[in-house]
Amino acid sequence: MELDASGDGVFQPGTIYARRLAQTSDFFISVWRATGYADGTMKRTFVLIAGLGCLWLCAGHPLPVDAAPAAVNAVVKPPKGFDRTVVLWPNGAPGALGNGEADVPKLYVYPAAGAGVRSSVIVMPGGGYRNLSMEKEGGEEARWLNAHGVTAFVLEYRLGPRYGFPSPMLDAARAIRYVRSHAAEMGLAKDKIGLWGFSAGGHLAAYLATTNDDGNVSSPDPIERVSSRPDFAILSYARLSLDPTIPRKTSLEGLIGDHPTQAMLDTMSVEHRVTKSTPPCFLFATTGDETVNAMNSTAFYDALKRAGVPAEMHIFERGRHGTGMAQGLAGMPELAIYPELVANWMQMHGWMAPENWEATGQKRGK
Repeated sequence: MELDASGDGVFQPGTIYARRLAQTSDFFISVWRATGYADGTMKRTFVLIAGLGCLWLCAGHPLPVDAAPAAVNAVVKPPKGFDRTVVLWPNGAPGALGNGEADVPKLYVYPAAGAGVRSSVIVMPGGGYRNLSMEKEGGEEARWLNAHGVTAFVLEYRLGPRYGFPSPMLDAARAIRYVRSHAAEMGLAKDKIGLWGFSAGGHLAAYLATTNDDGNVSSPDPIERVSSRPDFAILSYARLSLDPTIPRKTSLEGLIGDHPTQAMLDTMSVEHRVTKSTPPCFLFATTGDETVNAMNSTAFYDALKRAGVPAEMHIFERGRHGTGMAQGLAGMPELAIYPELVANWMQMHGWMAPENWEATGQKRGK
């Protein structure tokens, strides 16, 4: 390893490259002066030698990874109707490559009206870990939760290609810890914090449901002292497995790149991470989904069942990928019951206040 002139053992790429550039320039000049051909091939020869010289310049000390320009992500449009935003790491997120919008994970807050301690749900939009459907798979659900007395948050997590694993997982864990550590001041129950994820956001929610910790009690940051375990999870047409026996068109490239190792593929197959400590889960999928096969949901449900984790699953025959709340879909009115199924499940577990069933039944025409 080459060191700078101070000899203090610190890698100084700028000094090294400047020295190599000077050496290479001297080399090129000597070649130019010494090489001359009457047939005009000198320029071609020089170009070839220059190319080899550039290889020598870089080969002696390749550029560090962080010296390469970071990829620019798509602009994420915020959801509608939020009350305020919370920056999850005011002093910069772990591994941040800058301080632009794409580098700052945040929560959009939707407080429910009324008095009393209530449950909360962090909504995690999908988008293949490359984009975020913040309104269709975020704001709409948050407002629906508010209407049912549940405080909601929409998570804007970091995305590929600029950020890969584990950055989105760190952002999601931090979001759970933030809500739990601020529960008292927001009128929320610490033990009624759920996740609702869609597509890739469903994968993220399932990862946190199966991979979490109790916090670091000795951390100077009070947020990091509390648990990152959610109390329940709703997984909508979620990518949950990279098992080769389950048909798929993509492999979470936005999270793990184009050429992941088998070990990484296994790590991202969250059905293998289910234990008896995994919280209760609700799964929704459609057989007609050609982007994320419904077998993702059945594989995860089977793992939950084997581990003895409470679970409910609904798989509809019709429905493309990305149905969101499934309201007003042309030719598929049967999917419109989806939010009602979620509400029933949450009420059964005490995460949503019970409705007047008699009045609700009358509205349904029963």
